[in-house]
Amino acid sequence: MAHSSIALIYGTDTNNTEEVGQKIANQWEELGEEVEIFNIKDIEPSLLEQYSTLILGIPTWDFGGIQSDWEEIGDILSELSLENTTIALYGLGDQFGYGDYFVDAIGWLYEKLLPTNATFIGQWPTEGYEFEASRACVHDKTHFIGLAIDEDQQFDLTDQRIEQWVIQLYAERAVEAA
Repeated sequence: MAHSSIALIYGTDTNNTEEVGQKIANQWEELGEEVEIFNIKDIEPSLLEQYSTLILGIPTWDFGGIQSDWEEIGDILSELSLENTTIALYGLGDQFGYGDYFVDAIGWLYEKLLPTNATFIGQWPTEGYEFEASRACVHDKTHFIGLAIDEDQQFDLTDQRIEQWVIQLYAERAVEAA
């Protein structure tokens, strides 16, 4: 059984998503919360059912490609029992190089998890980004479903965005628990 109520689970090929995940976990720890970190390739998907809060990280590859370790378990994700789970998503992408597919993998992951009846928190404003389209946008395109990180073009904003997002998650999670 889990020691912490928060798990941060990422998939990565270049370690960027892991590094961002570690920064997110460090911010949580500054707020007094322990976060257990896992690479999705090293765990069974059923581990996600053992935590009350999940922070899931996924990069988008090239023209909307899904990171391979997440893609391998995509069909299993929809079958997980997560109705009492709060989920926040983050993803990495390149808004200038692949502006028609910016952080599409966040949207893919959200769609896979939607049938689980989990509660999603952590929408992030699209203001300050320059992209053409994203599967990760809510219907009115004012927000992403989760935190969008561009380590290629806006690496200088990553730490500030993470800090603000974790504070937002902390508050939203408290509201969910009440």
